[in-house]
Amino acid sequence: MRHFFARTSKAVIGSLIIGAALAGCAVGPDYVAPKTEMAPFHNTEAVANRQTTLAAPKLDTWWTGFNDPMLEKVVQRALDQNLTLQASIARVAQARAAAQAAGAALLPTVDAGASYTALHQSTQSPLGSLASAFPNYSRDQKEYTVGATASWEIDLAGGLRRARAAAGAEEQAAEAAQVGTRITVAADAADAYMQIRGLQSRLLVVQDQIDTDAHLLELVQARKKAGAATEREVAQAQALLRQARASMPELRVNLEAQLNRLDVLMGVQPGTYAAELNATNLAVIPDVPAIGTGDQPVDVLRRRPDIIAAERHLAASNEEIGVALSDYYPKISLSGALGFDSITTNHLFSAKAFQPIGSGALRWRLFDFGKVDAEVKNARGAYAEALAQYREAALKATEDVENAFVTLSQTELRTQELQEEVNALIRARDLSEKAYRAGSITLTDVLDADRQLLLSRDELDASKADAARAAVRTFRALGGGWNAPVQVAQAQAN
Repeated sequence: MRHFFARTSKAVIGSLIIGAALAGCAVGPDYVAPKTEMAPFHNTEAVANRQTTLAAPKLDTWWTGFNDPMLEKVVQRALDQNLTLQASIARVAQARAAAQAAGAALLPTVDAGASYTALHQSTQSPLGSLASAFPNYSRDQKEYTVGATASWEIDLAGGLRRARAAAGAEEQAAEAAQVGTRITVAADAADAYMQIRGLQSRLLVVQDQIDTDAHLLELVQARKKAGAATEREVAQAQALLRQARASMPELRVNLEAQLNRLDVLMGVQPGTYAAELNATNLAVIPDVPAIGTGDQPVDVLRRRPDIIAAERHLAASNEEIGVALSDYYPKISLSGALGFDSITTNHLFSAKAFQPIGSGALRWRLFDFGKVDAEVKNARGAYAEALAQYREAALKATEDVENAFVTLSQTELRTQELQEEVNALIRARDLSEKAYRAGSITLTDVLDADRQLLLSRDELDASKADAARAAVRTFRALGGGWNAPVQVAQAQAN
């Protein structure tokens, strides 16, 4: 048995050496990351010239730059509790397991087993009818087997290695997608928060206008009693008060929708945090911080997770070409078993019961009616599709940044103009009421000034909220919300 072990060991070692030599190269194209050259952003100057009292925050935690503790709490809750984000983390675990399985396919598989068989032989079967003719034949038979089996497919053309590389790239794509989900969740939570603060501010404006219109109605009614006003003027004042009150329900509906949206983003039942967010003393639209504009398009592409994921999908599709091409070449597999087989337990582990088995197999798809050709063409087509998708994603990323820059700058300009308009209308409205008290103008002039002021104040608060939301979109477009340099370096190292 010692000689057999020596011969078997030499055969196995020789097979391993031959397999390693044959598997020294992998068919298929080696992946080269695409280079994307783009001109600098053309809307950076408008954002760089913004006037703000808040400094530019770190891009990985941009929500802290608004100087709003409640916003920071809301975003952190969403990052900790959001269910979509938890699902993306689970998808990363699945991709990691798939990559691990693809790597394990390169290694030998070893199984251990044992069996016991008891048989009462039929004397009417072919074997039983022959064996029963011998003296001392026993129909009761037992068999004991113990051993281990091993199998290994030699990666001759590198198909398994290409599959492992493809699975690794898909794992990195899943990780990038998970980071992209994190960025989306943070931005969506901040967007809902900005809308909530904007709607709350607009509700306060409307309530203030209702109080003002109610005071004006009392004034008109007092003047009517004194004979200085008409019933028509009283009706006009009542209509203006009703108009202000009528705008409240729609704002409340929109506020409730955003509160519910934010609760779902934070992974809780709608209504959980409504009381906390509806506190009147917190209904202030956050100021917009400064935003760094030193990044070039290439910096954004390196940071944005959707671009990283698209590039990793492209790398995986390139490796799949090699997987398809490997089917043009023969596949060699080795298998063997070392074990013991005996009809009794007394001699189970003896030299006589020792039963080794070794085998090798060769499989080569010489003729399959062009199936391999079709698989290779399909893989090349998938790569071309992934390349086009990557390039389109790069263009859309720069589009997002350009649109976010111009939206933020123009919305803030509009806000400034609306603020000046509101200041002027407040003066005009106060002067109109004084003139009406003195009897120098009609109530119509007062009502008109009051109506214009309500509309302008409402537009001002809506514009402030839009500016804050535009800043959120800008940070999101720039890929803010994660520590990009560290994770990108890790991905490139893999």
